[in-house]
Amino acid sequence: MLMWLLGAALLARAAGFYLPGLAPVSFCEPGKDQVPDCKSTIELFVNRLDSVESVLPYEYTAFDFCSEKTMKRPSENLGQVLFGERIEPSPYKFEFKKPVVCQKVCTRTYDTNNPSDKAKLDFLKKGMLLNYQHHWIVDNMPVTWCYDVEDGQKFCNPGFPIGCYVTEAGRPKDACVVNSNFNEKDAFYIFNHVDITIYYHIVEHEQLGARLVAAKIEPKSYDNPNNDSPCTGGPKFLKNKHTGVFNIPYTYSINFVEDKNIRWASRWDYILESMPHTNIQWFSIMNSLVIVLFLSGMVAMIMLRTLHKDIARYNQMDSVEDAQEEFGWKLVHGDVFRPPRKGMLLSVFLGSGTQIFIMTFVTLFFACLGFLSPANRGALMTCAVVLWVLLGTPAGYVAARLYKSFGGEKWKTNVLLTAFLCPGVVFADFFVMNLILWGEGSSAAMPFGTLVAILALWFCISVPLTFIGAYFGFKKAGIEHPVRTNQIPRQIPEQSFYTKPFPGIVMGGILPFGCIFIQLFFILNSIWSHQMYYMFGFLFLVFIILVITCSEATILLCYFHLCAEDYHWQWRSFLTSGFTAVYFLVYAIHYFFSKLQITGLASTILYFGYTMIMALIFFLFTGTIGFFACFWFVTKIYSVVKVD
Repeated sequence: MLMWLLGAALLARAAGFYLPGLAPVSFCEPGKDQVPDCKSTIELFVNRLDSVESVLPYEYTAFDFCSEKTMKRPSENLGQVLFGERIEPSPYKFEFKKPVVCQKVCTRTYDTNNPSDKAKLDFLKKGMLLNYQHHWIVDNMPVTWCYDVEDGQKFCNPGFPIGCYVTEAGRPKDACVVNSNFNEKDAFYIFNHVDITIYYHIVEHEQLGARLVAAKIEPKSYDNPNNDSPCTGGPKFLKNKHTGVFNIPYTYSINFVEDKNIRWASRWDYILESMPHTNIQWFSIMNSLVIVLFLSGMVAMIMLRTLHKDIARYNQMDSVEDAQEEFGWKLVHGDVFRPPRKGMLLSVFLGSGTQIFIMTFVTLFFACLGFLSPANRGALMTCAVVLWVLLGTPAGYVAARLYKSFGGEKWKTNVLLTAFLCPGVVFADFFVMNLILWGEGSSAAMPFGTLVAILALWFCISVPLTFIGAYFGFKKAGIEHPVRTNQIPRQIPEQSFYTKPFPGIVMGGILPFGCIFIQLFFILNSIWSHQMYYMFGFLFLVFIILVITCSEATILLCYFHLCAEDYHWQWRSFLTSGFTAVYFLVYAIHYFFSKLQITGLASTILYFGYTMIMALIFFLFTGTIGFFACFWFVTKIYSVVKVD
């Protein structure tokens, strides 16, 4: 069934579809009914507003813009709700190929003597001060604001600002730099007019009318002193200390342009190609891949050559005298599989880590096929959450099987901790963040119904599946080790500095972090700076390299510790690669202070609250890779040596 789905997806992509399951919509001029399934009305939808200076997104209606009350809002998937997306219909509606000039939408009137109006106006001013951006959608495609940046390049932003602020010193902030007429000191300039240009491509052979391939916008500001003739006068500004009545008339113009060069299947390309650092990203990723592959080759070569010599030497020891003079890692064969301290906690972490590992692998695999691209809004998060819920069985099985092999007998505690410990910590953090969002009135605050639905998914699907997995894990016989464990633990000799646990753990996380930090920059940009992330092919490649690097770094350090006669490898292998998450946390703190302009206590708490969730998930994920790599390595080397 899975192979059939993959085949269908690849065929769909070969046929020129941008995204499996997303069909193009055809548009015709009003009155031309001869083409079936052809729309003449183009609807514009509005999404939540966000800012790079604040983590708090707000719904479109929170700012008192012109709104459409009669139409039903489209339903959102779980991923969209979790990311705070709130798509609503708007009063902006157009007829295909029917240009409009300065069409009035509505006029908003505020009286500062009225407390309600003053609060609305203050909120609008706050939005302009923090550079909140509109996000409009036409035919499931972002309406972009394209402007010139350095080196004569164009940057197409999938959002445009509400307005901008000129300081008391007369310095224009953010978008106010685009117009030299924005020069009134201590004033807010409102973009109350938009020029929209819709580009379309006529499908000649299929008789399906036209398809929309781009929608671009240019925000403008008009004072409109005379209501009968809109789009006149200088820019519309609001003095910071304004009192009395203030009117904001909202207008728009629309134009249609045929573009024969852009195909429907590649209509997102102009946005993605204009994004900053794209060219640097290609070079940096390739550079990182070459370095990591080179290091991986070196590690693998050292391990294979050294181990081959060790095993050959140990197996040639035939005499009793030679056997008594055992040295290196063979000395600890009677203790290497001794159950670790806190085996319960380790097995629970490994169960949750396995769940996260499979979830990440499958999500990235489907993202590579194109199922979870930016056009399919919220699909990435929905896929990840659904997979996590359905993967309770592997988590329960792995935790139970390992706990049994560690000699544990409190199986009920093990099952309950696997089902509730790590998910509970994540949910508690998420719930506290949600309370802050509720208090701030943000659109990212999850509705109570969705919160109940997530709890139902956890308790009614994930927990029972974890119990089923644990049942089969405990039912199976314990893992058989290649060597017997001695009754009396061997004394560990005094260790040199670099073979002590902490230095090894700290060193172990450097190499895996080195291969992901470039991708990490772009992922953090997409989350906090609201830039699109679309390079899932490279991300999947980096994921594979991260797995290889975590495994090899942990195996290498594990080998050094066994040679130094330290057999406590279980927790150390988990923490060695898991320490990559600490470097991730340090990098996230550096990113916050050096790259972001976030202001306000609530936004700062939210940033670090969500970063802690990501760090915990990453810790479990990388730690699990390290443990299983080391477990395989230790089992392998002790199964090929002759032990009397």
